[in-house]
Amino acid sequence: MSEQKDFDKIRPFDDNEVHDVIKQLVTVPYFLHILPRIFPNVPVDVMVEKLKEIRSIAEFQDKCVIPFIKELLKHTSQGLTVSGIENVKRNHLFISNHRDIVLDSALINTSLRDHGLSTSQIAIGDNLLIYEWITDLVKLNKSFLVLRNLSSVRQQMEASATLSAYIRTSITENSQNIWLAQREGRSKDGNDETQNSVLKMLNLSGQEDFVSNFAKLQIAPVSVSYEYDPCDYLKAFQFQLKRDNPAYKKSQNDDLEHMSIGIRGQKGRIHIAFNDEITADDLNNLHADNKNAQIQELAKLIDHKIHSSYRLWPSNYVAFDELNNTTRFADKYTTEDKAAFDNRNEENIAKLGECDKEYVLNSIRSMYANPLINKLKDSGEL
Repeated sequence: MSEQKDFDKIRPFDDNEVHDVIKQLVTVPYFLHILPRIFPNVPVDVMVEKLKEIRSIAEFQDKCVIPFIKELLKHTSQGLTVSGIENVKRNHLFISNHRDIVLDSALINTSLRDHGLSTSQIAIGDNLLIYEWITDLVKLNKSFLVLRNLSSVRQQMEASATLSAYIRTSITENSQNIWLAQREGRSKDGNDETQNSVLKMLNLSGQEDFVSNFAKLQIAPVSVSYEYDPCDYLKAFQFQLKRDNPAYKKSQNDDLEHMSIGIRGQKGRIHIAFNDEITADDLNNLHADNKNAQIQELAKLIDHKIHSSYRLWPSNYVAFDELNNTTRFADKYTTEDKAAFDNRNEENIAKLGECDKEYVLNSIRSMYANPLINKLKDSGEL
């Protein structure tokens, strides 16, 4: 059993720490500045007093986080639907595709809570936590830290081993739900593929054979599907910047802008699909004769579950047809759907100013076409 002190650098706050953290948080000017945006109908001084009364993580989520997400959805979406919730029969390691920095895990947790289930602890890269108060805020929301940009290979390996042990301990000993993205960073091109390195990290803490190590993690893939990604044109423009300058790297301000636009932008319809757990029988049925091949086959299995349960929207079919200059899926969308997709892209690309408009437009189309392409490949239709 891993000692708790091993995880102090990355773990969320415990209930006995909540009150003191909130007392400090409500003295931070920038946090007080954004409170009216989060709770526009509650005076700041009233909200501060309500926050200071909170004594547990569950109370913080139930009184602050989930009401905020639900109110947000009323204004930035056409509704959230959920399928497969009956597959959640115990605590799980939820591995999902990753489109939005903040909302993917928040929507999964809201869905779990709406069905009387425990929320997940959330893996978040510490590169996003540029202020101490942001770190405090996410750790109040059951987030644990994935340490990035470490200076040496040894530090990277130690951090991976600690992260792996934390996730395994949380699942097997503490009966916690855990949310983890299938890859480091978002799938900016819409091609949802599980990184082998994520699975190799998870296996670091296993003390048994491949099947036992992963069966005990109780992995349940989850598919998150947005009709529209508010950051699609920004992601596409970053592709152009990288094309024109291979040394280009996005800044912390870019991340903050994407977080803000992702939260506040219009997303259309949203669907969360919970898949059944990957069992020991599933793992035994993988056709592989060495550890690397097993990892690759497990990644493909996770991908298959995410792809097959992904909810497609008219935007996906329009994008495929426009990208391929075809009318193959014309029965899946209306003239109005196509006009909405085209007009939205034109308006967003105009916000970028000087850019390679055709390249950016085709990059956006690819983002929306790729989930459909993955489904077609999985079913043997492509």
